Amino acid sequence: MSKTSALPFTVSKTENFFDRLGDYIGDVFYDHLPEKGYELRDEQIFMAFQLEQAFKNKRTIFAEAGVGTGKTFVYLLYAINYARYRRKPAIISCADETLIEQLVKKDGDIQKLEEALGLTIDVRLAKARENYVCIKKLDPLANKTDDEDILRVHDEIPDFVFDTSSTMKSFERYGDRKEYPWVPNNKWDKIAWDPLQQCSTCDWRHRSGQTLNREYYRHATDLIICSHDFYMEHVWTKESRKREGQMPLLPEASTVVFDEGHLLEFAAQKGLTYRYNFETLTNVLTGYMGQDVREESLYLVEDILALNDEWFEMLGETAKIVEGSNRQELTLSKETITMAKTLHNKVQKLLEELVFDSELFTIDEYHVTIIEEYLEFFSYGLSILLKDDEGIFWMEENENTVSLVIMPRLVEDVLKKEVFSQKMPFVFSSATLSQGGDFSYLAGSLGIETYDSFSVASPFDYENKMKLKGHIETISNDKWKQIGEQLAEAGGKSLVLFSSVEEMDEFRQWATNEKWPFAILYEGDREISETVRQFQTDQSSVLCAHHLWEGLDVPGEALTQVIISSLPFPPKDPVFKAKRNHADDPIKEVDAPYMLLRLRQGIGRLIRNSEDYGTIHLWMTEEEKQKHQQHIAEVLPVEINWTL
Repeated sequence: MSKTSALPFTVSKTENFFDRLGDYIGDVFYDHLPEKGYELRDEQIFMAFQLEQAFKNKRTIFAEAGVGTGKTFVYLLYAINYARYRRKPAIISCADETLIEQLVKKDGDIQKLEEALGLTIDVRLAKARENYVCIKKLDPLANKTDDEDILRVHDEIPDFVFDTSSTMKSFERYGDRKEYPWVPNNKWDKIAWDPLQQCSTCDWRHRSGQTLNREYYRHATDLIICSHDFYMEHVWTKESRKREGQMPLLPEASTVVFDEGHLLEFAAQKGLTYRYNFETLTNVLTGYMGQDVREESLYLVEDILALNDEWFEMLGETAKIVEGSNRQELTLSKETITMAKTLHNKVQKLLEELVFDSELFTIDEYHVTIIEEYLEFFSYGLSILLKDDEGIFWMEENENTVSLVIMPRLVEDVLKKEVFSQKMPFVFSSATLSQGGDFSYLAGSLGIETYDSFSVASPFDYENKMKLKGHIETISNDKWKQIGEQLAEAGGKSLVLFSSVEEMDEFRQWATNEKWPFAILYEGDREISETVRQFQTDQSSVLCAHHLWEGLDVPGEALTQVIISSLPFPPKDPVFKAKRNHADDPIKEVDAPYMLLRLRQGIGRLIRNSEDYGTIHLWMTEEEKQKHQQHIAEVLPVEINWTL
C-alpha cells in the first residue's frame, strides 16, 4: 500500500522523473490493471504517451477520446503522480456536480484505481457555493415556516453552529446539498447560498458549511475536484479576494484537467458575469449614509438610490420571458442608456467622495472597503453595458428579487491572460472536443493559441449493440403518447432527455394522468446524485432530465433505452442571441454545432461498457429533418432508421 503523497515508484538523483513515470504507467497498463481483470486497451497506451509529452513540456492538450477508451484512468494517473512530484494538488474541473459524483462515488473511477493499484488517493471536493446551505437564510425561515423539508434541514444543522461559546476544535464539516437529498431544487434555492449573499460581512461566516468545507479541501495533497463554474469563479475572484485579505477559492495547482472541457466556455461566461439587484445597492448605500459623512455625499447617495429605483423599474417594463431559459430579454432604449450613463457618472463621483470622507472622518476601514469594492463592481458592470457590443445583458427574477445580469460577450482575452498564460499542463478531456477532427473552434473561444491534440475512437461495437430510430413530431400530445408506448415496450429502463425544463414539465403534465407499471423520476425532485442512485438501483424505473446530456454513467440493465425528446438546440436567450448576431451564418456557426455536440453527448449515455446494448429514439420536426439530417447522420455512431 503506497502512502498518500509518496510516489508509487522511486526516482534516484541520477534518474529523470518523467522517464520513471513513463515506466510506471507502462507497468500499470500492461501488467497491473490486466492482472486485476481490466482489459489491455491500445487507446489508453496511446493517450498515455500523448499526455506524457504534455506534462513533460507543460503544454495544453485536447484529449478527445470516445466512450470506453478508459481516458479517466489515464488522466488521473498523470495528475496524481505529477501532483506528488510537484507537491501541489491537481485540480480536476468537471462540467457539473453529476460528473463529480461519477468520479468519487462508491465503485467510481478513483476507488477502482485505488483498489487496483494499492493506492491511497487524497481527493477532496470543492463544490460551488450554491451547493451549501446558508444559515443566514435558513435560520429565520425555519422560525416562520411549517415546511417539513426545510425544518428537517434546520434540525440536522450541528449544535456548534448556533452555540457561540463552542471552540473551533469542535467544528465539523456540514451543509453539503448531498446531505439533504429529500429537498427538491425549488426549496433548496430558498435555503442555499446565492450571489446576493454578502458572505464577507455575515455574522455566520466562520461557522458556515461553505467556510468549513473550503478549509478542508485546501489541504488536499493529490486531487481537488470542482465544477467548471467554481473553477471560473476562482479565476475571476482571485485578485479581488487577495486585495480583501482573503484566500483565493482554490490553492495553487500543479495541473488542471477539464473533464468535458467543451463546456468550459459557458462556465467562463457565467463566471465573468456581473449580477446586480436593487436591494443590494440600497443596503450598501444605506450603510454608507449611517456613517459620519459629508452632506455632499449624502445628497449624492440619495440621487443614486432614486435613479437606481427608476432605472430598475424601467428595465423591468421591457423584460421579455424566453422559453427554455430563466434569462429575460431586455431592450435598451435611449432613455435607459442615458439613465445608465448618469448612474455610472454619479457612482464614479461617489467613489471620489468616499476618499475624502474616509480621510476627514473616522469611518470603519472594513466598511469603507466593502462599499468601495461594491461601487467599483457596479461601475465596471455598467461600463460594459454602455460600451457598444461588448456586453450581453438580461434580467432574472425569483420570488424574492429581480436581478440585472451583465456578461462580457467574449471571454477568450480574460482566459488567455488569467488561465492559459500559466506555464503548466492543462488537459481537456471529452468524447466531443473537435468538429470533424478540428479543435480550432474550441481553442479560439478559450483564448488558447498553442496546443497539442489527438482523437481516439470508442472501441465499442455500436453496429451490433445499438439501434437508432428516428421519429417525426407532429402534435405534442401524440408525441408524448408514442414516447409512453416506447417506455412501456422497454419496461422502463429508460432515460428521457429534454431540451428544456419547460419541455420536461409538459411531458410530466401528460404523464401524470397515465398509469405506469414503473417509477418515473424527474430531475429536480431530489438531490441529483440521490435521483441517479435510485434510477440505477430500481432497474425498471425511468429518469427524465434536461441537464444530464453529459456525465451520466449508468451501465447495465437499468438503462437500455435513451429517448431524445427533441433536438437540443441552444435557447433563444440573450447569450445565444448575441452569438447569433455576431455570426455570418448563425445556424451553421452557433445553433448546429451546439446541437450536434449535445446530441453526441446524449447518445453517449446508452453504451457505457462492452456488454451494454439498447435503443436510441430521436425525435425532431420535419423541417429540422430536412435542414439537419445530413449533419446529424455524420455524427451518429450507427445509421438512423426512420419510422413511417
